[in-house]
Amino acid sequence: MPVTSATANRMHNDSVAAAFEHTARLWPERPFLNVLPETADIYRLDAGAINYGSVLQQVLTLSDAFTAAGYTQGHRVLLLLENRPQFFIHWLALNRIGVSVIPVNPDLRLRELEYLIEHAQPALAITIPTHKTLLDSAASSVARDLAVVLCDQTIPDNNRTLKVVKATEKTAYSEAALLYTSGTTGNPKGCVLSNNYFLLAGQWYATTGGLCALNNDGEHMITPLPVFHMNAMAYSFMAMLTVGGCLTCLDRFHPRTWWHSVRQSGASCLHYLGVMPSLLMGMVASSNDRDHSVRFGFGAGIDPSLHKRFEHRFGFPLIEAWAMTETGAGVVIAANREPRQVGKSCFGRPSADIDIQLMDEHGHSVAANTPGELWVRHAGEDPRFGLFTEYYKDPEATAKAWEHGWFHTGDMVRQDDDGNMVFVDRKKNVIRRSGENIAAVEVESVLMRHPAITAVGVTAVPDAIRGDEVFACICVQQSTASLQSGNVQSSSIVESSSRAQVPNNVQSSSHVQVPNNVQSSSHVQVPGNVQSSSRAQVPGNVQSSNHVQVPGNVLSSCSEPLTGSREQLAREIVSWCLEQISYYKAPGYIAFVDALPLTSTQKIQRGELKAIAQKLINDPDTFCTTDMKKRQTASSPSND
Repeated sequence: MPVTSATANRMHNDSVAAAFEHTARLWPERPFLNVLPETADIYRLDAGAINYGSVLQQVLTLSDAFTAAGYTQGHRVLLLLENRPQFFIHWLALNRIGVSVIPVNPDLRLRELEYLIEHAQPALAITIPTHKTLLDSAASSVARDLAVVLCDQTIPDNNRTLKVVKATEKTAYSEAALLYTSGTTGNPKGCVLSNNYFLLAGQWYATTGGLCALNNDGEHMITPLPVFHMNAMAYSFMAMLTVGGCLTCLDRFHPRTWWHSVRQSGASCLHYLGVMPSLLMGMVASSNDRDHSVRFGFGAGIDPSLHKRFEHRFGFPLIEAWAMTETGAGVVIAANREPRQVGKSCFGRPSADIDIQLMDEHGHSVAANTPGELWVRHAGEDPRFGLFTEYYKDPEATAKAWEHGWFHTGDMVRQDDDGNMVFVDRKKNVIRRSGENIAAVEVESVLMRHPAITAVGVTAVPDAIRGDEVFACICVQQSTASLQSGNVQSSSIVESSSRAQVPNNVQSSSHVQVPNNVQSSSHVQVPGNVQSSSRAQVPGNVQSSNHVQVPGNVLSSCSEPLTGSREQLAREIVSWCLEQISYYKAPGYIAFVDALPLTSTQKIQRGELKAIAQKLINDPDTFCTTDMKKRQTASSPSND
């Protein structure tokens, strides 16, 4: 039966847990959380589906245990549980008693976790065996008395009296989660998300209709996207919870076994990011390409040149949509109705409950078909309805984001004469790699702690598989011993070094920032036919030189001859960097330069830096290190 506003509104509950309990009592025998054999083997779990009734009993038991241990409204609990069903079960149990959760990316390194723990002040951390020691170390480093337990262990007593979450009169507006996003300044931003944020996401998806209409007869959705991002946590999970459907979460995206997983799950709908269709279209066509029950895919960022061909080959529409962690379903735009403008980066037309403006750099509206920054708000009396509550501990950033009463997205968009929205580019200085947003300043601040580096500028360069790759232009100390010998000192010495000077435009911090979430995933495998190299390859029609002409008369490559020791230094810098931050943030390319393009106030000229990187990427003395960027899985490292 199709879901209508009336049927969705039966769930007039004021919390995520209450909405779940409503559904679970309606359809206790229906499957809710499904684990496929491949994911079960990786996570060492039992394969199969857990029904609503069983999950409800686990949630009730667990919430009682949390209450007995002293956890209550005002506290936060950190959850680092990967894409396991236990993430959702713990979230529901904690939400039932008013405790907020902090979903954590398992790829975060020590310094990133230190920042998060110090900033969010969780009362408890729940994790898996592979991450307990790391979380213990992070808590100890920032002098936080934080209990870290495994998800199957007894819940420790909470002796804390400090409550860090703001009290609200209505449960619907109380904090349900604190999700961290990367900002353009490199500072992490904790997005406070209310119960209403998640409830509206489920209701929006259940009632939006069109090509991505859901029914309440037992939908099956599959997603490989991470549950610590809003896409899976708010849209996928809440959609299935709202309509009584079943959610299959994979550990990550496996191109070679993807369609087998889709068929095995019985998926009627799926979620994707742009990198996924690109990889799937690169695989050999098969007579089984349409052997599935998928009605639609929902996501963003597909290569426009592949959009129509993908739909023709696999037999279902890919619904391009736009939203952010900050906007949730308070402002979401989707191309779920014809004409969709397939292959034109179109993400649909705004609905009646959304106000939008496209603005130039001076804050003036632009003409039709002219790119401008997208400003949004919810229509009606409350422009922030359904959006994030605030950036935690950062009222200045919250106020700036909402300047003039509109949320400033930082995305450059144009709108045609028919109202279709077309994505153009990002205004923000953010690198978007395989769905993960990476703040350039964050990577710069980490690299500046390396003793051989005197200045660094980080920018994005195009990557055919991942969208963007991280490119670092690095100035080094010419007299340092590491350059002469090709050796870099150990990270323990690096930590105590004070030789690295931070330029005025880079904010220095002893803690590394946590990445954004905007709806997405870095869990993508590169197919076996994609080869990586330790050196950037020069196309046959490009003449290589130790010096490349770049804008602004900036000498783009080191004036000293480059030797094998420099390639070794580049790889050692990346190796060191991989110990400090998540693998996907580390440079995929390094070019040693004499100087960075700076303004008169000594700030990096970001546009010029990007132009330099575009020219240097094919220079023979640019070092490609993408082969070093490997995600640590539950079993072994793998290329993303």
